[in-house]
Amino acid sequence: MTRPIRKVLVANRGEIAVRVLRTCAELGIATVAVHSAADRDSLAVRMADESVQIGPGPAKRSYLYIPAIIEAARATGADAIHPGYGFLSENPDFAEVCEAEGFIFVGAPADVMARLGDKSTARALMYDAGLPLLPGSRDPIESVDEARELAADIGYPVIMKAVAGGGGRGMRVVREPGDFAAAWQQTRANATAIFGDGRLYVERYLEPARHVEVQILADTHGNVVHLGLRDCSLQRRHQKLVEEAPAPGLSPELVEQIGAAAVRGAAAAGYVGAGTVEFLLDADGRFYFMEVNCRLQVEHPVTEMVTGIDLVAEQLRIASGLPLSSELSARPQGVSIECRINAEDPEREFAPAPGTLTECVLPGGQFVRVDTHIHTGYAIPPHYDSLLAKIVVWAPDRPAAIARMRRALAETSIRGAGVATTVEFLHDVLDHPRFRAVTHDTALIGSLTEAATASV
Repeated sequence: MTRPIRKVLVANRGEIAVRVLRTCAELGIATVAVHSAADRDSLAVRMADESVQIGPGPAKRSYLYIPAIIEAARATGADAIHPGYGFLSENPDFAEVCEAEGFIFVGAPADVMARLGDKSTARALMYDAGLPLLPGSRDPIESVDEARELAADIGYPVIMKAVAGGGGRGMRVVREPGDFAAAWQQTRANATAIFGDGRLYVERYLEPARHVEVQILADTHGNVVHLGLRDCSLQRRHQKLVEEAPAPGLSPELVEQIGAAAVRGAAAAGYVGAGTVEFLLDADGRFYFMEVNCRLQVEHPVTEMVTGIDLVAEQLRIASGLPLSSELSARPQGVSIECRINAEDPEREFAPAPGTLTECVLPGGQFVRVDTHIHTGYAIPPHYDSLLAKIVVWAPDRPAAIARMRRALAETSIRGAGVATTVEFLHDVLDHPRFRAVTHDTALIGSLTEAATASV
């Protein structure tokens, strides 16, 4: 059954709120922006047809406060709610409340989100679907002694992961048996504080490894497709800085194997919507399931750039009950790279560096896309993620894409008292011989960070 969407409330902020609002405008869908007191003058508020303040600056009292969001949707007559990424986007309770209150939730169904958001349940589900897993615990481990015995069996290094974790949080690598007990207690405490769930599982930590992911789309008619692979190996503290599509240096046969595994896993989970299946890839081309993200990814623009497909438009189409668009079978063309510009200081271990922007010059030119919400005079709030902008480029081949990104970064100037950004650091990443030669892995950013810190 189809249900046309006429008005969308965007339950988010920053660049992703702006991103969703733009697609809605192109589709002729009315929009509502919710905002905290800290974001009352934001670009999203200016762009939306209507806006509602839902609380003070801290996210727990605004963007994470479900009753205020539901009341805003009810008061403005919205019929759908788009959660963006982060905040409530992977909260099954929020999805369930939206549906119970009569709103279309533009995302995965609550029951699917609950299954895949629990990392141990997701691992078991993907194992049954035939996806390869790294050696480790299939179920959460309650006892530190049991966990330590398992770590000894599978061999160090190991990684502890919070069952409810996500976004690079709730993980800790342990390299020596003597460090295990203290790391276990601290990771459990952190997981309880951040996610309200202290359960952990343990698996073999793969190094060196590349981090690749598959963009999937699934509708309510049983259609599941993938739109190719992205490489997300360049990351610090398990959080991505540079993403690329298609993932370079992989044979067509391996790409198809990984893509088919992602589709198989999504179908087994009963997935609906836009999502991402993430894998680790070793030096011999073996791949292992890592997790499913039941939302739009920060790095979705690189897939859009190489496919010409508007993923937000597809999300809205799926949510309204329509089948996937027919053009989704198109093969990716060219190469796209995304750099995340964060208000962080690489020379201080990427410590947040907010402030008021006295200069904001962003790049332009052909095949350059900038997703952002900032401007000269913008005061970076201390309450939220440090992402300021995403610079995305496209070119016919990888060397040309790197050259275009270097040019785009050179045009970028974001300054303010106390403000530091990742722009110059990203120059170094793009110039690194291992990145150029496609021999980079998830450890590369860490080695550059250590070098930058040592030079201070």
